[in-house]
Amino acid sequence: MKLKHLLCGLLCGSAASVLIAAPVAAQTKVEFWHAFTGRLGELVAAQVETFNGAQSEYVVEASHKGNYSETLNAGIAAFRAGEQPDILMVFEVGTATMMAAKGAVKPVYQVMAESGADFDADAYIGAVKGYYTSSDGEMLSLPFNSSTPVLWVNRDALAAADIDPDTDLTTWENVGAVLDTLKAAGSECPMTTAWQSWIHLENLSAYHNTPFATKANGFGGLDTELALNGPIQTAHITAMGEWARDGKFIYAGRRNEGGANFRAGDCALFTESSAGYAGIKAEAEFEFEVRPLPYWASQVDAPQNTIIGGASLWVMEGQSAEEYKGVAAFLNFLSSAEVQAKWHQDTGYLPITTAAADLTREQGFYESNPGTDVAVKQMTTNAPTENSKGLRLGSFDQIRGIIDEELEAVWAGDKDAKTALDSAKQRGDELLRRFEQANR
Repeated sequence: MKLKHLLCGLLCGSAASVLIAAPVAAQTKVEFWHAFTGRLGELVAAQVETFNGAQSEYVVEASHKGNYSETLNAGIAAFRAGEQPDILMVFEVGTATMMAAKGAVKPVYQVMAESGADFDADAYIGAVKGYYTSSDGEMLSLPFNSSTPVLWVNRDALAAADIDPDTDLTTWENVGAVLDTLKAAGSECPMTTAWQSWIHLENLSAYHNTPFATKANGFGGLDTELALNGPIQTAHITAMGEWARDGKFIYAGRRNEGGANFRAGDCALFTESSAGYAGIKAEAEFEFEVRPLPYWASQVDAPQNTIIGGASLWVMEGQSAEEYKGVAAFLNFLSSAEVQAKWHQDTGYLPITTAAADLTREQGFYESNPGTDVAVKQMTTNAPTENSKGLRLGSFDQIRGIIDEELEAVWAGDKDAKTALDSAKQRGDELLRRFEQANR
């Protein structure tokens, strides 16, 4: 009897009638796998929480799956097992791999069209959009965290060496002279770098409007070959090799190991992503600023544009129509001017849309934080060319590993620049041929 009365108390009456007549609809789950930890992971979590709290139809569940390479591999493995997420973050060098993954990817433009979502690919800034679009201009993945390399300057370290902190550092010729003075003044780390291949070969090539690879850097077809051993690249790596030999350039590692040294105040100059802003601002106890990436005045009259790093969001095949509607809603949310402006201001990543850049300017952020617009100007002053649109090369993560090995040989004095770059081309081309054969 007690059980009967309890059930009646729970189910009988007008309240129960309402519940039975109008059951609460279940939210559609959208799985999002990403590669962010630390402060960036916290900011992504906040974006997801905001989206989930602003509507009741969908719930995004974000999961960290390791670094960029690990996240890509996890996504591929999950697809093979039929357990893929709805959205997968993939770093920019994985673009060709994702494009070649037949049946695994649903292009963003299709997701948006089929979901009836408002979507304008022209709203995204050209240098960002071009990296993730097909040859006929259709957006394949959504740009999310896009960055570009800049020169970070420890103004206190320059002043300590009796160098005017406002000295012109727009050219590598001027940087070389400053490194001489810093070394003579006793600096143990005049310059360091992060992501050596991305900055000192991939972006160096684009910035000087010279090809990194044939076939428009791979955009024109899989039958591309590396061209990273040309005169400009060889001259730059030769100079850096000499700086390394003389203790003016200190190599710290293949990823961003040098960041800790710069943030600690140990290094005067640092070539790194614009997205280093969040960490440098939080940790640096010295006066710092961001400058444009230097160029060689002996090679070009003026620089072209740098190319992006970071990652984009790919939508995976095999999901329901309702999930894709949730994906479209979330991607539109992430692209909104307000969300993108805040992301740009919090992280140093580029605002991926013109509206987000305009809103940031209107909010006075650039005026209050001088130099934070350097990356935007560097990317948007000139329209991208075939040499500066970006790279689309198969097996590029592995090719970067080869480049890292060869550059490390130069920094150690074991190889000259030309020999190392010729070897990187030969070894990298072998991987490109295998990728081409596997994806014909």
